[in-house]
Amino acid sequence: MSLPQSNDERTFLPRRRDADVSPRQGRVSRFLTIGISVLLIVALTAFFAARSYVHHLLIASLPQTDGSLAVSGLAAPVAVQRDAHGVPHIRAASLDDLVFAQGFVTAQDRLFQMDLLRRHAAGELAQILGPAMIEHDRIQRTLQLRASADRAVSAIPKDQLHYLEVYARGVNASIALQREHLPLEFRALRYDPAQWTARDSLLVGLVMFQDLTNNFPTKLSREAISARLPPELLDDLYPVGSWRDHPPEQPIVDLTAPQELPNIPLDESQSRLRRPELPTASPADILALAHALGSTACDSCTAGSNNWAVSGSRTATGKPFLSNDMHLSLSVPNIWYQTDLAAPAPFGSFHVAGASLPGIPFVIVGHNDHIAWGFTNLGADVQDVYIEHLRGSGPSAEFQSADGAWHSVLHQTELIHVRDKPDVNLDVTSTMHTGVPTPIISPLLSTEKRSLSLRWTIYDPSTLSAPLLSIASASDWPSFLTAFSQFGGPSQNVVYADDQGHIGYHAVGAIPIRGNPLAAAQPAQPASAPAPTQEASSAPHGSPLSPIPVDAVTGHYDWTGYIPFLQLPQSFDPPNGILATANSRVTPDASPYTLTLNWAAPYRNERIWKVLLNRDHLTAADMLTLQTDVYSDLDHNIAQRLAYSIDHSTVTDKRLHQAADLLRNWNGQVDANSPAPPIVNAAREALWQLLLEPHLGSEPHSNTQGQTLPLWKLYAWGEKSYAAEQIIVHSPDRWLPPGFTNWNELLTAAVSRGLTDAHAPNDLSKWQHGQAYPIDIEHPIFSRSAFLRALIHLPIGTGVKPQSGDTSTVKQVGRSFGPSERFTADLSDLDRSTFNLVLGESGNPASPWFMDQWPAWYNGTTFPMPFTTAAVNAATRHTLTLEPQ
Repeated sequence: MSLPQSNDERTFLPRRRDADVSPRQGRVSRFLTIGISVLLIVALTAFFAARSYVHHLLIASLPQTDGSLAVSGLAAPVAVQRDAHGVPHIRAASLDDLVFAQGFVTAQDRLFQMDLLRRHAAGELAQILGPAMIEHDRIQRTLQLRASADRAVSAIPKDQLHYLEVYARGVNASIALQREHLPLEFRALRYDPAQWTARDSLLVGLVMFQDLTNNFPTKLSREAISARLPPELLDDLYPVGSWRDHPPEQPIVDLTAPQELPNIPLDESQSRLRRPELPTASPADILALAHALGSTACDSCTAGSNNWAVSGSRTATGKPFLSNDMHLSLSVPNIWYQTDLAAPAPFGSFHVAGASLPGIPFVIVGHNDHIAWGFTNLGADVQDVYIEHLRGSGPSAEFQSADGAWHSVLHQTELIHVRDKPDVNLDVTSTMHTGVPTPIISPLLSTEKRSLSLRWTIYDPSTLSAPLLSIASASDWPSFLTAFSQFGGPSQNVVYADDQGHIGYHAVGAIPIRGNPLAAAQPAQPASAPAPTQEASSAPHGSPLSPIPVDAVTGHYDWTGYIPFLQLPQSFDPPNGILATANSRVTPDASPYTLTLNWAAPYRNERIWKVLLNRDHLTAADMLTLQTDVYSDLDHNIAQRLAYSIDHSTVTDKRLHQAADLLRNWNGQVDANSPAPPIVNAAREALWQLLLEPHLGSEPHSNTQGQTLPLWKLYAWGEKSYAAEQIIVHSPDRWLPPGFTNWNELLTAAVSRGLTDAHAPNDLSKWQHGQAYPIDIEHPIFSRSAFLRALIHLPIGTGVKPQSGDTSTVKQVGRSFGPSERFTADLSDLDRSTFNLVLGESGNPASPWFMDQWPAWYNGTTFPMPFTTAAVNAATRHTLTLEPQ
């Protein structure tokens, strides 16, 4: 309630206020108010006008999808039928017109992505994004991806080069028609795309090669840790395979019966490794390089995949199923572009459908009329870090080879164009080993005093051969193997199924043989039979691998060739009717060659085998259920051990005992709303710190004042999670840190510290895995600018969303990592095959096909994959005819 005022008060107070404000001040105040209002109106008008203009640009840059379009470069009309998800089904009168049209249509939807991919590989991002990308470009130029593509152009088979050039002509025809309405990214960055070339397609392939094979930072970090830890602890940290493994060609084993690995690694050459002296590259430099190369996106987020094939004896249809989901970093748009290609060919009709890589002709994974195939990353060791012996400097610098001779260091001048800044000149130096350039990478580590060089299969142009046409044209297992015998890399596990009921597996790619003259590779010969030859079974054992840098002069690690195709792991029509891989060990116990020391953790592969071996009458729905499976045996086992430890510790903390209750009652399903998985993950991360910090300590951080870098963060290994499980389960005394009397107290402390570090809520039942470990897929350009996002005013990414699964589940996921597609081929009726991209076919936010597939990916559903003429015609929503001009 307000009190009444007297008359004097009511008349006096206003007069005082008027007396305090002069007429001039009042006018100024009114003018300011009016001026601010006008400016605000103008600003809002300008903003909404700009938003309207941006929407106009987005709409104008959408591709034509109906009617006809005259295109220079075609010999005959080409029909492009698009279904409800914008998937192009391209029908041409010749292979040349088909490949031309594929390049044209892909560029309609993904031109900026294609340009970004080639720039990323070539080290040309600073030219469009400015000084922030100089370091990225410096790394790529030092690693010589662009030079590798240049060499490969003149070395790849002529038929492959021909189709790269035809594809490039199609891309350039699309660029020419888009000049007046380029995708918004080009306008936002104010540049036009250059003409596409065959070299650019090779650069795009090298992007994938780099993502799948770039493990040399792990060798540097292992060297740093090896210099500080005794051998018995190193063996625990770096396992090479496990009792959980199931190589495709190995007989069925009882996966429920744990077995102990021997105390020595599976590869005896690892036991002979010298213990390195303290490396001169600082841990901060090593971590920074790994981060710049994308090696630290998340713990255990190693580029890989799941694939499997099941024979008709186990399916409801009586014919095989083949499933594949490739795990990669996720961005906007997706890395894959779904397509369906058909044309007459000299060898008969050509028809293939599946996932293509924008910038490369044909498809990478998919099926044709008779066969289906899918990849996972084999993870073979195709890189060595050499410690070079140099003398002299500048132009007179020389390096020593294994025979003791001295040779001139090679120099490559690299010019990095930088937007709005002066160009940067680089002198990239290289040595030569067995006739192949080996770039010196020491400049990437500012504190490294040694001369380190990188040997990598991409520097041999023969390894960039990718006979995708021959693969897509194969009709049975022998012709499929013949095609893949010419595949250079990156090394992959390929599973196969056909309409005759057969299933198969073969490792493919160029994998070096090191330092053993008795094991020099024979030239690859086409395979004519599914079974390994007698020559393969009698091959000499092993090839020395090193997980740390090696002396270049000894010659012990010189490359003498590549493992012959027929001697790589393989299997055909196994009696159990199942073949599966998921990046873990594929070599059987008596394998003639060591492919790598750094396999992926075994949990996904083990889960796939367990599920499939216990089922028959399998359906396509069962394949999708397995692809989206979120059970983690790793997390479940650790959860039980942690609960036991808390129960038997001396702590009385109520929250820790709540954690124990949640852990012991958990079923191992990493559901989005479950509180147990984030407790396990937080405890495991804290445990590594508790275990490693007493041995490794910290070092001053070179980039900060007074801060130190904990060296335990250097630890990275494909089987890191398996190492954690074994240490936790067996609780060896050698790992018990000072101050802890037993493992129950240590594991309880790990839970306590993990909850604190992860900022877990007081009531742990409210801590949800999906919130703690969400997914967030963003556009590489639009997400950088809040103003641009506001102008677009459309979804440009997923945003932060809760998700189920983690890095040890079949549905392997991280914040921006996971299945980049989900594919299942039904060999009883190819029209019942299914395919799902993460987001959609288009890179344009205004397109209905920009994120239309996201709900299905997120919720674990999928879409049919029409293939026959009748099915494609029934699914067609738009038809564009490309006419010769």
